[in-house]
Amino acid sequence: MDYLFHKLLTQVAMPLGTGGILILIGILVSTLWHRGLGAGLSFFGLLWIWIWATPVVSDWARLSLEAQYEPVTIDALPNADAILVLGGGIEGVAAQRLFPDLTASADRIWHAARLFHQGKAPMVVVAGGRLPWRTNQGLEADAMAQFLVDLGVPEDKLLLEGRSRNTVENAREIRRLLAAGGMDQVLLVTSAYHMRRAQATFHAAGVRAIPATTDYEVPGERTLTLLDFLPDAAALRRSSITLKEYLGLLLYRWRGWAD
Repeated sequence: MDYLFHKLLTQVAMPLGTGGILILIGILVSTLWHRGLGAGLSFFGLLWIWIWATPVVSDWARLSLEAQYEPVTIDALPNADAILVLGGGIEGVAAQRLFPDLTASADRIWHAARLFHQGKAPMVVVAGGRLPWRTNQGLEADAMAQFLVDLGVPEDKLLLEGRSRNTVENAREIRRLLAAGGMDQVLLVTSAYHMRRAQATFHAAGVRAIPATTDYEVPGERTLTLLDFLPDAAALRRSSITLKEYLGLLLYRWRGWAD
């Protein structure tokens, strides 16, 4: 119940959620009370969505997270007991899908394979369960393991954690898994936008996690064009994910789940 409440709160707080609520309130106010005030509320709802749907704002917000972790070459990373890759880059096998489906954050899995093949750790730990509303598809950990095997990682070098549904559950389950296996230090592989919350959460859980960041979406400074100020569905999605990270970090710190 707690998990579903957090998910609902997050969705409502996203630009499409807050903007949509303002528009609906504006329509009700216009109909039942004051047309001018209602029109103003609806306008601000649309403007709010527009702002976050522009690439210039979306990229700026995303870069504020990604720039906190500069890319590090594989040679510069230390060796560890295991490579830990967090879910979010793949979806499991389903009735209409014979093989796992790679998503926008699939760089996480590729990077874990790179690190393994470069000898950075003898084991790869994959973490990711199944969302409550996706009971018709396989565990994310199973899907990641299948893809890593396809990338040349031996099956006996994989350790699966398939119970967690979010970052704090990742940290708790991984802590137990590492303790049982006598492992101490891991290379933490996740997307650049997610690394701040992930590292803070694992540190609070007592896991020694060294950032092995990947999946940088914003290339840095670039020349702006008119298109950067026009709404774009991909930019709105990127903004929503970024705001979700900031909201998640605030919530995790409030609950004592992250440093």
